[in-house]
Amino acid sequence: MSRLKKLYNDKIKTNLKEKLDLENVNMVPKLTKVVVNCVTKDCVTNSKVVDSISSDLSLITGQKAVVAKAKKSEAGFKLRKGQALGAFVTLRGKRMYEFLDRLINISMPRVRDFRGVSPKGFDGKGNYNLGLKEQIMFPEINYDKIDKVRGLGITIVTTARNNEEGRELLRSLGMPFRK
Repeated sequence: MSRLKKLYNDKIKTNLKEKLDLENVNMVPKLTKVVVNCVTKDCVTNSKVVDSISSDLSLITGQKAVVAKAKKSEAGFKLRKGQALGAFVTLRGKRMYEFLDRLINISMPRVRDFRGVSPKGFDGKGNYNLGLKEQIMFPEINYDKIDKVRGLGITIVTTARNNEEGRELLRSLGMPFRK
């Protein structure tokens, strides 16, 4: 069992039950999945970019990335149906907790002048979206082997019913929100 999952089961679950004034332990919000994605317009002109994005995501998450393809053609963007646009990885269970642990405790503190993540990234239903400007903040990525610095989108899906419950869950897991 990962360190973050053990912490959640031992301490966070009971603290959240009291703090959110919930009747039942099963009503306590928990993590469902984490989706890490990277989509770029460079993939439209150069199909080799998708391979480098996929390999970077696979290194970062420890799971094979899925290629994201266009659902329909769009002439204004010079886009054809089925054309590769980027890649994404959906993490659940043990890998999800290990990825979040590395993101919160190793990768984010490595960023220079890091003041915390925005508390405004919630969607109204307790899920959190986070954008990262560069993939090189992860220690798994070798700076010399990347072709271009790209951003990542991270979506943390929870069972929370509203933003306050989701914020409390992520804060208790150690997510460094800005004041």
